[in-house]
Amino acid sequence: MTQPDRTLPGVILMLIFCLFGPLLDFASKLATETIPVGQITAARFVVQGALMVPVALIMGLSWRVDAKMAGWLTLRAAFLILSTFCFVSGVSVMPVADALAIVFVEPFIVLFLGFWLFGDSIGPRRILASLVAFAGAMLVIQPSLAAFGLVALFPLGTAFLFGGYMLITRAMAANIHPVTMQLHTSIAGTLLCLPVLFIANGTGWTQLDPVMPQGAAWLWLFGVGFWACVAHICITYALKFAPAATVAPLQYFEIVVAVILGYLIYGDWPTPLTWVGIVIIIVAGLYLVHREQVAAKGRRSAQLLMDEAP
Repeated sequence: MTQPDRTLPGVILMLIFCLFGPLLDFASKLATETIPVGQITAARFVVQGALMVPVALIMGLSWRVDAKMAGWLTLRAAFLILSTFCFVSGVSVMPVADALAIVFVEPFIVLFLGFWLFGDSIGPRRILASLVAFAGAMLVIQPSLAAFGLVALFPLGTAFLFGGYMLITRAMAANIHPVTMQLHTSIAGTLLCLPVLFIANGTGWTQLDPVMPQGAAWLWLFGVGFWACVAHICITYALKFAPAATVAPLQYFEIVVAVILGYLIYGDWPTPLTWVGIVIIIVAGLYLVHREQVAAKGRRSAQLLMDEAP
């Protein structure tokens, strides 16, 4: 019996992710007007964990993980905490679309880290595409660096840290359900963040000393965790329904959404130099996806020849 083609649901879910993902970023940016970055980071894990609990219960998933897996989940949470902290620090002073464009060099970082850590093969054309994308990121960073100082480098830190997060996810993905992984990462993130806020309370540390949210700040803090939960579920199931090579290029639509929201909410519009950098990153990224498709096709052909060999 022919299996139904589920590519279309995967594409739709990826587009939904691109619509909702920037809402997480803008909720973070709006919260930074009155809330410390560390508190916003913690709120993401607290709210996301609270929302993931009923999802896991409804799905009837086991919560049990062994000690080794718990260690990986804690390390994964640590990378995501630092990645989130860097990104929120960046968008607190610079446009979300600019920060997001810089973060999109992350696939190229994963490419090189995969080569060094897992021995993945990378050809000269993919190396060149990675260098071109990094040059595009520098074009995006340059105006922000001049306007905001070294804080504009925080999104680049996010790209490196999220690259480590993705590689850890890759290492453990075959041994744990995606929803269970998200739930336990949220729990681990909460347990790592809250003691830091407790220690920082009353110290006057600008980025960490927690405050009592007022008015709409409660909504922004909830939105950080809520949209993180929705976005992660969407992308998880998008990748389940459709091949990564099909849905990955759609992620660049997230920049378009971020530009529109940035203009509507803050009146931000990328400079010509920033637009050039964004286009370079997108083109290099699409080329990288193309090379991945070519490489995957080559591996399938080689496997087919081996299977047919006498």
